Amino acid sequence: MAYSDSHSKAIGYLLWIFGFMGAHRFYYGRPWTGTLWFFTLGLFFIGWIIDLFLIPSMDRAADRRFRTGRINFNLTWILLTFLGLFGAHRLYMGKWITAIIYFFTGGLFLIGILYDYWTLNEQISVENMRREW
Repeated sequence: MAYSDSHSKAIGYLLWIFGFMGAHRFYYGRPWTGTLWFFTLGLFFIGWIIDLFLIPSMDRAADRRFRTGRINFNLTWILLTFLGLFGAHRLYMGKWITAIIYFFTGGLFLIGILYDYWTLNEQISVENMRREW
């Protein structure tokens, strides 16, 4: 598969500011360590500081792993991070029904938000491949 620039280092560093909560790790497709960072405050801030230097390699790995297309990873992640409770990211991806459910339930009582943090990169890749056909 050809190289595609699916993720941005600038967005990665922006999310790294909140990285003690694991946001940048979820963004780069690392949900297990994102969850670990969330519950341990970035491995007691030590892992968070180390990640400042690891972001370029996480960015390259995400670019190789995920499929670019009509749905932009960066915009979708910004919408999830800042407006996820209202379902803005799902609305952008064309998932109208779940967007409405998120809007009226606060991101499906936050469980939907957590699910999306775990699976958003795959959801976007699948949608981008589906829209190519």
